[in-house]
Amino acid sequence: MRKTSRLRLHAFPLALLPLSCPAFAQQAPEPVNRTVLAFLQQEARGLPGKVEIEVGGLDPRNQLPPCANLIPFLPAGTRAWGQISVGVRCDSPVTWTAYIQARVAVTADYLVAAQPLRAGQIVGQADIGRRRGDLAALPDNTLTDPAQVLGLHTRYAVAAGSPLRGDMLRIPHAVRQGQNVRVVSAGPGFSVSSEGRAMNNAVPGEMVRVRMPNGQVVTGTARPGGDVEIPQ
Repeated sequence: MRKTSRLRLHAFPLALLPLSCPAFAQQAPEPVNRTVLAFLQQEARGLPGKVEIEVGGLDPRNQLPPCANLIPFLPAGTRAWGQISVGVRCDSPVTWTAYIQARVAVTADYLVAAQPLRAGQIVGQADIGRRRGDLAALPDNTLTDPAQVLGLHTRYAVAAGSPLRGDMLRIPHAVRQGQNVRVVSAGPGFSVSSEGRAMNNAVPGEMVRVRMPNGQVVTGTARPGGDVEIPQ
């Protein structure tokens, strides 16, 4: 992953919330700017593609007291890319908080529908294409790896060229309601199987209720291939 980081000391407005600001004291912008940049570089580790970080600097006209301990943070619910505000809190020798505007661009390949997809269609290799762009400008959960898409079902129709997102797709059911399934119970040195009828849909790993021929209802875990495993 390639990262490009720049400081723009005048590009963005600031929101300052000082709790103490003597007129004779002033926080130097450079330590604050470096703190924000280093924080975003750390947050961007592991993002795909090329990462570019632009930081709007602390206003040099600020009247914040000099800080000995700068602590960067992201407001709750903020992801570390796109146009964001990064908080910087001072804990010593006085308390204040400043918000610095920044932009984190993530340029990478992402997946699109290569052709119109029907609702419920199983996605194959021919159904997906790639485009390159800023992931921060795309909808959340845009997918970048074909392994995240291939073999899944579309939840609804998808137009050609649309970015593929995780919420557009679902794992195929391993068991469907009304289907005859093999019910397996296994333990050390033994394995017993019988047949029943599934009472609900389930993807692999989900719980499924099965009505046995004698009318008893048992609950087990759906497994790939349609078996239902009953715990011991």
